[in-house]
Amino acid sequence: MHDPSQGRVVGCCRRSGLRYAEAMVTWEPDILGERFERATLPLAPDPQGDVVATLVRTRRSRWQRLTASVKNLSDVDVLYVHGWVDYFFQRHVAEAWEETGARFHALDLRKYGRSLREHQTPGYISDLETYDEDIEGALHAMGHGKGQRPTRRLFIMAHSTGGLTMSLWVHRNPGRAHALVLNSPWLEFQIGGIGREALTPLLEIGARITPLRSLPQVDYGFYTRTISDQFEGEWHIDPRWRPERGFATHTAWLAAIFAAQRKVASGLSIDIPVLVLLSSASTISRTWAEPMRTTDIVLNVDEVAQRVPRLGNAVTLIRVEGAIHDVTLSAPPVRQRVKLELQRWLAGYGREW
Repeated sequence: MHDPSQGRVVGCCRRSGLRYAEAMVTWEPDILGERFERATLPLAPDPQGDVVATLVRTRRSRWQRLTASVKNLSDVDVLYVHGWVDYFFQRHVAEAWEETGARFHALDLRKYGRSLREHQTPGYISDLETYDEDIEGALHAMGHGKGQRPTRRLFIMAHSTGGLTMSLWVHRNPGRAHALVLNSPWLEFQIGGIGREALTPLLEIGARITPLRSLPQVDYGFYTRTISDQFEGEWHIDPRWRPERGFATHTAWLAAIFAAQRKVASGLSIDIPVLVLLSSASTISRTWAEPMRTTDIVLNVDEVAQRVPRLGNAVTLIRVEGAIHDVTLSAPPVRQRVKLELQRWLAGYGREW
């Protein structure tokens, strides 16, 4: 039986035909404090050099282990996947899942957060399916990898670009996850499907000729202003991993996003329950405005909402008034509503079925 705390992880990169020898998963203290641990997962190198992903987990106290068995989701492992210019720092999200009895894990994808190395272009990727290796490495460490026989259910929670990535992963991997929770998933480009399709041919040409060409800066630092305690926000964020104005974007990266969004627009066949949490409104502006504190200033939420029914046949969409882009980082009363909506949904769809 695979022990996810001390077991072996088999890394495999089918895209290059390489296969790694078994490697022990070594857990060490994480930056989030004594209750959190992290493990570095070696991946196949890319043209920029060595590549890793990082899995973070919570260490449950003896009391938590004893009481977990009587809670609704005591048989559930959760994998959280972050968004663009992001990494896992939301302790309260882990705590909310632990309250249900679930075991919590979070994945910092390659070239983000704990997995970012000096020789790498932050966040850069030319195909979202490349993340399959990161995800598989995390799932092996959790006991849910291919070839393993998990005795627990797998729930996935993902934010923004992570929501786009994991929606497509679940679609391509039926039967592996049991529920999907999407926090403001980037299912459609801000100017809508028509605009995205108009830009696609030019972008694809650029991706082939100059894949690493930087695109115009569109992050004015307003989102960081609303969430970071270095400005006017509540949350302690490492500026190395989440700079005030984000990372540079590149032609091949945006082409990969467009390709993924096109697949969503064509319709997915996710066969598990899906919950989508989305702000009730967006504020997209080049100048600061007070509504940015209580709306999504990253996505066009109405465009995203139109794509939600294309995910599958058991999809719940909840629009949250006052929510910002990461709904779990909203003001305390809004966060409480998000938590209650999640609990209510889990009370129904979280049961084994």
